[in-house]
Amino acid sequence: MSQTAEREDDATVEARPPRTMLGHPIGLANLLGVELWERFSFYGMVTILPYYLYYSLDEGGLGIPQPAALGFVGAYAGLVYLSTMLGSWLADRILGMERMVFYGGFVVMLGHVALALLPGFGGVSTGLVLVAIGAGALKANASSLLGTLYARDDRRTDSGFSIFYLGITVGSFFGPLLTGLLNDSRGFHFAFGAAAVGMLLGLVQYVAFRRNLGTAGKAPGNPLPRTAIPRTVVLAVAAASVVAAALLTGVVNLSNLAQVLSIVVSLAAVVYFVVILTSPKVTKDERSRVRAFIPMFLSITVFAALFTQMFTAFAAYSDERIDWNILGWTAPSSWLFLAETVWVMPLLAMASAIWVRLGDRAPSTPTKLGVGIMLSGICFLLFLPFAGGTGKTTPALYVFLILLILAVAEVLVAPIGLAVTTKLAPQAFRAQLMALYFIASALGSSLSGVIGSFYHSTSEFAYFLVIGLAGLAAGGLMFAFGPWIRRHLGRVR
Repeated sequence: MSQTAEREDDATVEARPPRTMLGHPIGLANLLGVELWERFSFYGMVTILPYYLYYSLDEGGLGIPQPAALGFVGAYAGLVYLSTMLGSWLADRILGMERMVFYGGFVVMLGHVALALLPGFGGVSTGLVLVAIGAGALKANASSLLGTLYARDDRRTDSGFSIFYLGITVGSFFGPLLTGLLNDSRGFHFAFGAAAVGMLLGLVQYVAFRRNLGTAGKAPGNPLPRTAIPRTVVLAVAAASVVAAALLTGVVNLSNLAQVLSIVVSLAAVVYFVVILTSPKVTKDERSRVRAFIPMFLSITVFAALFTQMFTAFAAYSDERIDWNILGWTAPSSWLFLAETVWVMPLLAMASAIWVRLGDRAPSTPTKLGVGIMLSGICFLLFLPFAGGTGKTTPALYVFLILLILAVAEVLVAPIGLAVTTKLAPQAFRAQLMALYFIASALGSSLSGVIGSFYHSTSEFAYFLVIGLAGLAAGGLMFAFGPWIRRHLGRVR
């Protein structure tokens, strides 16, 4: 072939339009798929985890007191999101986002294998630590990697993240669906094994289509200098030693894990904001956008504290107070979260289309967050008519309708929060600002564990009333800060 012909072929390749999926970069399909399977495995596991912890030994559980078990589940959800700090740091400084997604998924799979095969609290501890570390590495970097597929001012971003979040929700639906049925028919460990298989499928799909992700996430954005490696290793060993000592001496235990984690996460958030805001690698405009993210960070925290009640107080409420009899068949109690995702899937599809159609006329990010948090508070207030009863007297259909409101709230907060975080991230801290989004979720989840440990059927009315009113107040504050936030966002909505 002549050099002229070769140049013509190269020009044809360069002129060929990039592959798309529903008008979005084709890499969205791969990231959506791996996140779908990770959420399949995670939510499949976490929806049955409270029951595994507090059910008696005769029922196949570990017999932990219910308040401690509910607090632990909230704290564990917080640990998963907190581990995004480590995953994001490794991506930004050492390995790059693309490789961290793969490594994270592999560790998640190992964690579910441990839960399936290892008995007792030792198996729980090993499995949950691995799942937390792996999920932290995968989650923040998959979302950040998706953000690299769009330009900063690309109006498709909110729509793309809504589609991405739809994939998350599909996994969140089928995971609890399958593990709930398997748990009722074959037991806890068999259900945990199904979660491991799901993550394996996600890894196979990710490796097969890695080429669609481009090159933006392959290299670290802010590589760690060789001279800093010894100090980093020393700090890592010291931190691990402190954690081990706290656990071995009983300073941190099941009863106070949620409280301790809430304090640790709060301090971590403050440190992260200070580091980013004072870094010489952050420009003046980037610093202004990070400041605007602070009230949104607090809003995401509040929403996570309300939403994660699905795995703490509401998990116990579902098991003890909801009548799950459906046409003579009793559905698993763990299907409470499944019932919410039934609403989320069509709502996300609708939202993606609505945001694209409205374009610049769509509500601003602070408005979406404020409405979402207020709706979450309203959901708690709607449980008041059945509060204070005994036995399984709350109709499943009534709860299903309440969850429609919570689903609308989730659609207004979660994918929008993900999207705006990628837009606001400074170039040198792309993955680590996304870690702050998940730190907000970590703080909210651990606070959910603190709050959930106070749940009891005898105090339901006060429980739902106080939390519901707090949600309304937090949403109102987001509206109040809206004008200030919009001034600092600039072109980002």
